[in-house]
Amino acid sequence: MTLSDDTLRRLDARVETLREPLQALSLKIHAHPELRFEEHHAAAWIAETLEAQGHAVERPLGGLATAFRARAGDGGPRVAILAEYDALPEIGHACGHNLIAIAGVGAGVGLRAGLEGVPGTVVILGSPAEEGGAGKQILIEQGAFNGVDAALMAHPAPADSATPRVQALQALKVEYFGKNAHAAAMPWNGVNALDALVAGYNAVSMLRQQIKPTDRVHGIFTDAGLKPNIIPDYTAGDYYVRSATMAELSELKAKVQAALESGGMAAGCRGEVTWVGRAYTDLVSNDPLATRYCAHMEELGLPVGKIPWFGASTDMGNVSYVVPTIHPMFGIPSDPMNANHTAPFTAAAATEEAHERTIRVAKAMARAAFDAI
Repeated sequence: MTLSDDTLRRLDARVETLREPLQALSLKIHAHPELRFEEHHAAAWIAETLEAQGHAVERPLGGLATAFRARAGDGGPRVAILAEYDALPEIGHACGHNLIAIAGVGAGVGLRAGLEGVPGTVVILGSPAEEGGAGKQILIEQGAFNGVDAALMAHPAPADSATPRVQALQALKVEYFGKNAHAAAMPWNGVNALDALVAGYNAVSMLRQQIKPTDRVHGIFTDAGLKPNIIPDYTAGDYYVRSATMAELSELKAKVQAALESGGMAAGCRGEVTWVGRAYTDLVSNDPLATRYCAHMEELGLPVGKIPWFGASTDMGNVSYVVPTIHPMFGIPSDPMNANHTAPFTAAAATEEAHERTIRVAKAMARAAFDAI
């Protein structure tokens, strides 16, 4: 079965009928940003939209209050299209998840129209907490991807790439435990946990000369003491550690942990390094599916190549380890120097042109998903 002209027209037309409702939904999500695991309004609005289109919606899903699964079609191969809708602290939808949400809805509804008379099932998965919560990994563990034959999602960015290079990531928390003392009267009675935190930070900085160009280590101090005249007895920091692959991440984690532990040893403090949450894997893009997506994007007037755009991490990488997956980046008008996770990108994600491109991306994903089926 190939994507005939009649099927293509039916699929595209179905997405086109949703242009205005989808833009309204996107702007509503954009105007009401919700952080990871707290996307109650966004999840409900998206689920209601899908129910109105005749999709059977199951929510909550996998023990996550803001996850859902919408199904349509019957039998045949099963393709999942992913939606995200969590925002970032302070800067809202600076990663454009409002656009990801409507791309998923549009592609899923369009695919359903294309499947009329064709065995095949479309599953639209609402996946919360991409920003630091690894929501998709939780859904994997809960069996949400069992029986799924392929998965697709598209993400806005300053530039296009059908097969972006996405880094594996693990978060950590480091803590140092010292001893209080009066910093002027009897500093010799104290054990300075801030010295340990600074020494550990500097040790990580020196490590950067010996790590690969694809590695990233970045952190912040979350607790650096109470007052200047009190020797701190407790300090802490949060770090993200990233590598090109899970194997390389394992090697880098050991080096970073040793560097941070050396800070505690240097200052005479007890140090504890705790690896936090679930790891985000690198992304393994399915080449045949990416090729079909590229072909459809070109037909829709937005040619995109398989440029190995590098940077950032996503739990869609975890999905790519269990089912054939694509996670293309699609360009929206924005300053390349103010990419995702900046306030200017928040504004870009609400523009008319960004929504126009998202509609075409939804059509391309629906077409590629039909090809997969």
